[in-house]
Amino acid sequence: MQIQKKEKDTKIHSIKFYAMDNKQEVGHAYLFLIYNQCSGYYYGLLEDVFVKEEHRKHGVGTRLVDAVIIECKERQLHHLIATSRYSRLHIHQWYKKLGFKDYGKEFRIDFNS
Repeated sequence: MQIQKKEKDTKIHSIKFYAMDNKQEVGHAYLFLIYNQCSGYYYGLLEDVFVKEEHRKHGVGTRLVDAVIIECKERQLHHLIATSRYSRLHIHQWYKKLGFKDYGKEFRIDFNS
């Protein structure tokens, strides 16, 4: 057997959502729109949700993720994936509170560590 490859335009597009306070960015989240060519639908990947320490526990992160969810629904995406490290149990509970299900595991290989 021989493995071959063919590059395709996978239609990955990203959107940055950010929260501003007094003309300063205090938080952000990225939505990557990914086209699944096998299934024929788009889905979203939520990445890099971050809120500055002094602005945490004030709903900024929730508002950012809510905005991402609204965007996904408006674009009629099939689903949205959010990942979190095992050590961040409070974040896991927060995602569940926002409507995410504990769906599976993520496996990865780091190439530049």
